Amino acid sequence: MNRPHGSEPSQDDTRRLPVVEAQGNGPGPGETPPGDGPQQPVPEKATGRAGRFWSARRVPAGIVALLLLGLAGLFLYDIVSVRAGRPGMYWRRELADQLAQLPLDDTWVLVGAGVAAALGLWLLVLACTPGLRSVLPMRRTHPDVRAGLHRDAAATALRDRAMEVPGVQSARVKVRRRRAAVRAESHFRELDDVRTDLDDVLTGAVGGLGLSHPPALKVRVRRPGRKG
Repeated sequence: MNRPHGSEPSQDDTRRLPVVEAQGNGPGPGETPPGDGPQQPVPEKATGRAGRFWSARRVPAGIVALLLLGLAGLFLYDIVSVRAGRPGMYWRRELADQLAQLPLDDTWVLVGAGVAAALGLWLLVLACTPGLRSVLPMRRTHPDVRAGLHRDAAATALRDRAMEVPGVQSARVKVRRRRAAVRAESHFRELDDVRTDLDDVLTGAVGGLGLSHPPALKVRVRRPGRKG
């Protein structure tokens, strides 16, 4: 419903109008006047550095939960049977007798202890590490928004930028957490000139990815091998 110009807002009009808080007589250095362009993102220092993404690890957690549930149910059934006056399960009595007779330095005892220790260590590592190594965290421009970039996507972007350098015939890029390895083949121009151009172009490309921890570049340039 249209309201005449200059009339007071009614009580039914509950829409919230945008509020612009002005400071001083004009925009300060580095500020954009309202309406002249999009707002600049919040600096990274204001929101903190972005950490790695944590994996849900549903498969290991589900396997461990099922194993523990089955084992606990089996022992509970055996305990209830013994309390009811029935003999315990044969396999449990036989296992208890074997373990009581075996010395601690027996080979099978050591192997079983090693397997149990390795499994426990693996579970501890899974619980204490984030996982999702294929996702690189990006800089946080908003405190409530997190973003990540897959390594393959980052490698593809760097490879496309490398192919734009004059003299580069082919390029292969592997992006890790801390390093990006670039191997290029140049069919003309001096290798040192191509390497210098690649360093300049890829340094800007890595900065343009917006990663929280930009990987270090390692560029190698060589001539293509002879065919046949």
